[in-house]
Amino acid sequence: MDKLGGFFSGLFIAAGLIGATYIATKGAVEIKTQDQLTISVTGSVKKRIRSDSIVWMGSVTSRATTVAAAYQKLAKDMPIVTAYLVKKGIPQDQFQVSSVSTMEIHPQDKDGRILTEVIGYSMVQSVTVRSNDVDKVAQVARECTELINQDIMLDSSSPFYFYTKLGDLKISMLEEAAKDAQTRAEKIAHSTGARLGKLRSARMGVIQVNPAGATDTSDGGVNDTSSLEKDVMTVVSANFSLE
Repeated sequence: MDKLGGFFSGLFIAAGLIGATYIATKGAVEIKTQDQLTISVTGSVKKRIRSDSIVWMGSVTSRATTVAAAYQKLAKDMPIVTAYLVKKGIPQDQFQVSSVSTMEIHPQDKDGRILTEVIGYSMVQSVTVRSNDVDKVAQVARECTELINQDIMLDSSSPFYFYTKLGDLKISMLEEAAKDAQTRAEKIAHSTGARLGKLRSARMGVIQVNPAGATDTSDGGVNDTSSLEKDVMTVVSANFSLE
């Protein structure tokens, strides 16, 4: 088995350590004492991705002095919202309407204390869209508040963005980070007149998924869902013997 084959064999034996702490220092290098004849390096890789799935929720609220009146208003408004989504090109099988929640409205005294008297009722019903048409749904999320002009109290939440192929990407990125670690080790060994030996240990860092341009790290991994474009980062720390 060549050195690269031995390297990856040792690396994936160490896969049980995939939850190890992320090391942010790119290309960190440590050479132990001459008696130990080892070299430790950190390989890293970063890729820019674009989300391919989106989840968005809009909530419709109705308020009235009686339960019946609040429900009548909501029953009138929600079909207008769903028809708006279909008109904007979102198929019915990509959104779901929730059940209705009801809350009593109480007045407050001059000190801000809530009184027991009931002066009205508030009803809320939400619609959740799940789609792979990221651009279209994101546009609807921005524009749907125009329904307020139709006397509809609609609250549009910020969309959640996901990348559905992240599992496959993680595997390829760990392989690239491992190759980067070996390349760094070979260059350092060569510069000192030594020859790179066998892989002694390897540790894979957790995946960090940040908004594009951000570099936040966490021991448990960062998983951003707020951004359309993201930067995915990972590292592999490896220790080789020197000959």
